[in-house]
Amino acid sequence: MKLFAALVLGVLLTSCGATVAVDYEKQTDWSPYSNYQFYPNIDSGLSELDNKRIKKAIDSAFVMTKYERGENPSFLINFYAQEALSNSRNTIGLGMGGGGGNVGVGGSVGIPIGGPTIEQQITIDFIDAQKDQLIWQAIVDCRLKEKATPEQKDAHYLKVIQKALKKFPPKN
Repeated sequence: MKLFAALVLGVLLTSCGATVAVDYEKQTDWSPYSNYQFYPNIDSGLSELDNKRIKKAIDSAFVMTKYERGENPSFLINFYAQEALSNSRNTIGLGMGGGGGNVGVGGSVGIPIGGPTIEQQITIDFIDAQKDQLIWQAIVDCRLKEKATPEQKDAHYLKVIQKALKKFPPKN
C-alpha cells in the first residue's frame, strides 16, 4: 500500500508543467527598452480577475530587472488566452487476469485522478511603442484545475509568467 501511495504521489508531482515557445526579431537592439506599460485595451478572453493576476505576475517578474512600468513606455505588453476544458490525463490503471491451460482472460480499467482541467494557451506580445511593431512574443501552453481557488490561480499565473519572461530579453 505504501508503494501504491508513493507511486500516485510521484505521478501527481511530476505532471507536465508549462511549455514556452518564444519568437522575436533577431536584429532587434534590446538596450533602449526599459519602460513598459500594458496595452490600453486588452481583450484577453479571460476574466477581469485573471487579467489582474497576469498583470501582477508580469510586474513581479520584472521587479529585479531593469524593466519598469512607466508613463513613457518603450514597449507595450498585450496578452490573450485560448482555453478548452478537458478531462484529467492522469489515471490509475487497475487490472485483473487469470488463465489456465491455453486460455487467458484479462480486464483493466483506468480511473481518472484529479478532475477536469482547463487547457490554456497564453500569448504575451511585446510591442515597440514608437513603431507599433511586435518585437517579442511568448506562447505558453499550460493547464489549470477547473475549480482552482483564487490562491491557486495566483500561483499558477505567477509560475507561468515567470517561466515565459525568463526568456526575455533574448540572448543574441
